Amino acid sequence: MKGEPMWKKRRALGILIAILAIVAAAQPGPGMGSEPLDWRRLSETLVDRMDLQPGERVLLMAAPGRFDPLVEQVREAVQAAGALDLGVLSVSATAPPEWETAFTRELPGMSRAELVPSLKDVDLAVMMPGAVPTHPPYAAMQDVLWTGRGRTIHFHWTGAYDLSERALEITPEIDAFYQRVILETDYERLAKSQESFEAAMRGQKIRVTTPAGTDLQFEIGDRPVTRQDGDASAARAARGRNLIDREIELPAGAVRLAPIEGSVSGTIAFPPANWQGERVEGLKMRFVDGRVESLEARTGLDAVKTELETAGAAGRSFREFVLGMNPLLAIPDEGEPWIPYYGYGSGIVRLSLGDNTELGGEVTGGYVRWNFFADATVFVGDEVWVRDGRLLR
Repeated sequence: MKGEPMWKKRRALGILIAILAIVAAAQPGPGMGSEPLDWRRLSETLVDRMDLQPGERVLLMAAPGRFDPLVEQVREAVQAAGALDLGVLSVSATAPPEWETAFTRELPGMSRAELVPSLKDVDLAVMMPGAVPTHPPYAAMQDVLWTGRGRTIHFHWTGAYDLSERALEITPEIDAFYQRVILETDYERLAKSQESFEAAMRGQKIRVTTPAGTDLQFEIGDRPVTRQDGDASAARAARGRNLIDREIELPAGAVRLAPIEGSVSGTIAFPPANWQGERVEGLKMRFVDGRVESLEARTGLDAVKTELETAGAAGRSFREFVLGMNPLLAIPDEGEPWIPYYGYGSGIVRLSLGDNTELGGEVTGGYVRWNFFADATVFVGDEVWVRDGRLLR
């Protein structure tokens, strides 16, 4: 795998978005500034969402210096729940000595392939802040998930973007925002809302429009619908139909699905964003049977063509529809608008390109590109669920 382009690796987050997200994760921010977080309440909520059963084996993956107090609190809460604390596997070259256990002692320095046999019996792994999917420890755990074993929690505390899809540094203000979402989300109500949306979509055509000219429709048939409602229990993982059903996001809030590829038709009018490091404006892609038939742009068209050609067939394939449904993660009404946590807030839509195998789709190739839409209208059959970026139901 060494030396291969990022897009060839499964679970790549996209040529542009992945790099920006990882850079954002590396910036000083949560737990390192002057505004302390409530580690006790955060740990209690996190472990409550795990719904641990006695004897379950729990491993944390973290970067030293980021949220260290929370790491210790979570480990204590795991033990109090009767589960087995396997310790903390560092994603960097160093780790505090208290992170080491008999389980983790021999793991540092192992490659992704070498780690898989050691992680195959981990019931729950938690991606703590500082860890990202491309780190060997988590990548190895994801290989375990592909076998239908285990589950993970994404608690990486990143994913803030401006409206042009530029990753934002996590500030104390964003810290406070995310903490409120974790602690105050009504998880039961969120779950019921997502369940209702899934039920409404079955057997219907879904249509997405925007003022800029997006007009896209598709069907889901019996494809899996992943409801990121914050349920990180073993029972929920056992019902999973795809990889991301075993990867639980906290903060919670999005419904994710790969439509039937041949049902995707129409136009996506993209917000201004960077492609291959170049500003692109007025980009429109026309889809037929889930594939890009034509594209145009006012500026930066060559950069778009280069990225898609480099990505291969996946670059010209529709990947995923995502609808954010958590009202606490909505784009804030005050100040400069920004998109919290990967677009999981109510009314935010993601229309993505690329590999959708982790969602239960048929597009392979590894390349993924997310695209955020803050002003979309979403029709399910004749019903309007989102109007101009506002979730109605």
